[in-house]
Amino acid sequence: RLSCIRNNVWLACCGVVSAGLAVLSSFGLMLFCGAPFVVTVANAPFLILGVGVDDMFIMIASWEQSSRKKEKSDVKSLLTETYSEAALSVTITTLTDVLAFFIGTWTAFPSVRSFCLYTGTAFVFCYVYTMTFFGAVLVLNHKREQGNRHWLTCMRVGVDKDQAENSCLYNACCIGSCSGQSSEPEGEHPMSIFFKKYYGPFVTNKWIKLLVVLLYGAYLGGSVYGCTQVREGIDLRNLANDDSYVIPYYDDDEEYFSTYGPRVMVVITESVDYWNETVRRGIESCAQNLE
Repeated sequence: RLSCIRNNVWLACCGVVSAGLAVLSSFGLMLFCGAPFVVTVANAPFLILGVGVDDMFIMIASWEQSSRKKEKSDVKSLLTETYSEAALSVTITTLTDVLAFFIGTWTAFPSVRSFCLYTGTAFVFCYVYTMTFFGAVLVLNHKREQGNRHWLTCMRVGVDKDQAENSCLYNACCIGSCSGQSSEPEGEHPMSIFFKKYYGPFVTNKWIKLLVVLLYGAYLGGSVYGCTQVREGIDLRNLANDDSYVIPYYDDDEEYFSTYGPRVMVVITESVDYWNETVRRGIESCAQNLE
């Protein structure tokens, strides 16, 4: 927001910090318990950050809606209203994420098992910090706004008689505008107005609802058909670039050599003196006999 009072930069930063605390807590707990750390686990913070920021936006949106409904209510009632609206959706999404990743710990692959264990635990901590740490930050930010304080310096913003003598830079940073006008609390967010006045009525139109049902039916049918076409295994072509020399190699291998079955390999497990000519002749003779 352009308002120096309604700007929530620090609130957004604290939401990111909350996700970071969840990562540190979960990683610390898992390492303390002796859970193996693999390179794949290093990708987990990005997932936690996405879910944490999503929970942050839900909390902020619910808080603003509650504050507009109850302009003169105390902080306790506002926080109660916010949790009653936001905590349900945050809890459901967290439960589904935690359940999905903890189910992944049953896999036979150790790297995937470690990744799911670390990430599922991080989701639990992310939920705890969102419900505790970030809720407290919401209250502190609300008190700052009620005190008419600047978002950056936390100094009280007001209309001064001597503002005309101040520079434009001073008024923009400390007052909120070069004209010397104090920043008034903004009304409903434009995005909320769009969904309420335009998108909502559009989607609830009977013809649009019928179209949505038809599109979902087509999507469901395509999904069922796609599930019947899934093949087990991995195509090594998908692991290389489209212009890689590996692609025509695998094409020729499948076309000309697929009828011969799997390759047979012989491994010498003993220590061999390859520098000895007699040993090399023996290995060559063994290879010829196998052929």
